[in-house]
Amino acid sequence: MIFTAFITNVAPHGIYQIISIFLIGIIVGFLSGLLGKGGSAITTPALQVFGGVAPFLALASPLPVSLTNASSGSLAYYKERLLNKQVILLTIYSGVPATILGSYMSKFVGGQMLMIFTAIFVCGLGISFIIPLFVKIPSMDTNLLHREDPATWKILTIGVSVGLLSGLLANSGGVLYAPLFIRWLKLPTKEAMATSLVVAGGLAIPGTLVHWWLGHIDWWVVLILCIGSIPSAYAGAKAAIKMKSETLEMIFGTMLILFGLYDIYYTLK
Repeated sequence: MIFTAFITNVAPHGIYQIISIFLIGIIVGFLSGLLGKGGSAITTPALQVFGGVAPFLALASPLPVSLTNASSGSLAYYKERLLNKQVILLTIYSGVPATILGSYMSKFVGGQMLMIFTAIFVCGLGISFIIPLFVKIPSMDTNLLHREDPATWKILTIGVSVGLLSGLLANSGGVLYAPLFIRWLKLPTKEAMATSLVVAGGLAIPGTLVHWWLGHIDWWVVLILCIGSIPSAYAGAKAAIKMKSETLEMIFGTMLILFGLYDIYYTLK
């Protein structure tokens, strides 16, 4: 029974497709470790455009890969003691039921405008990281001598709001956690990205189980992606640890703007 479910909806993969999926895994894994996100938003369109994977399988197959990316990247962050356990536990605790509720509500809410507004919000967050190029604003990692633990209600608010949005839009919401952890919880940049990566991985578990049950996951695609992404996610996390926080924020802001603009284009085309 389990073996039958495991091989359900697995299509044959030619050598070109295998190489394409493997390269996608390397790129997405590195970005996941570097930027603290699961990578589903990039992997799904890449699998369809470059990997020739069917839409349903391209949508769901990246979910279990988010978990392996989180495990690999967080290992590097854990060694540097950059994981905020309080934020991880409270965000996942509040995010899982919110994601389930959002998934149920999605059939009553129009998704296109919601996706556009979310993309605009992501662009705005990205711009907030680019502004220091032109205006002298200190990095979030400076002046932390009097740092306080983030308020519980703020963490729960992020977990519930992003969880609802993730359920409504059928994605992990990983692109929102790190910038909100930085801007609203005032976590240091590297700690926020490390924490976001674990949260994105944790919240991918319920979605993975549901889509596995529905037969929407091609486990051969998952395997090929993981072979490329597991070592590259670790490498991305190590690269982030070595970077200056200001440089990392600049890269992060640029990527957020690109993600947001792409989402707007993808939604309107």
